[in-house]
Amino acid sequence: MPITTTDQYWELIRAARRQLADDLADVTGQQWRTRSLCGEWDTEQVLAHLTAAARVGQWRWIRSIVGSGFRPAVHNARRLREQLGDTPAGTYARFRESIELRIAPSKDLAAYLGEVLVHGEDIRRPLGIDAPPSTDAGTAVLDFYVSRDFTVPSRRTSRGLGLRATDAPFASGEGPEVTGPARALMMTLAGRPQYLDQLSGPGAVILRERLSR
Repeated sequence: MPITTTDQYWELIRAARRQLADDLADVTGQQWRTRSLCGEWDTEQVLAHLTAAARVGQWRWIRSIVGSGFRPAVHNARRLREQLGDTPAGTYARFRESIELRIAPSKDLAAYLGEVLVHGEDIRRPLGIDAPPSTDAGTAVLDFYVSRDFTVPSRRTSRGLGLRATDAPFASGEGPEVTGPARALMMTLAGRPQYLDQLSGPGAVILRERLSR
């Protein structure tokens, strides 16, 4: 069933946060310094970024982005630092405290669900944690990604391709076909080439070329 209401999106966001918190409950020591799939950030930093995303509403986001000179990287780094605890355990506790919040900079809740799912994978994969998103959540994010460029150029990346999930009711576009798990499609459209080897079809070659640019 398509996800259409605000309440449905918030429940998926909260469920994704809870799952990530549960998956990280036993992470200790040097594991928090494991480099994620998200640039130079390690596990703790990505988690702090997700906490910031859960706590910054519209007006604070606007003040922050203006104050950063409209440089998203500066904005993200400042908000991330706010949510780092004195220890990784403190950072983790702040994230758990944020699970039930219903705060977002805009009404684009599919994008913020994507933030939790994609950054959750950014953390999990290097740690060897295998926890695919729910079918409803993954499908909702994929539907959004092929319709808009928002925090990632996902629509541009998918343009002219026929995308088909092998484990979820997602299909979009016409052109050279790309098939694979919904998680791999989602992560690839979010710019993570580490998932390309899970995709097949003539369009997968085109995706690889696009991500390498």
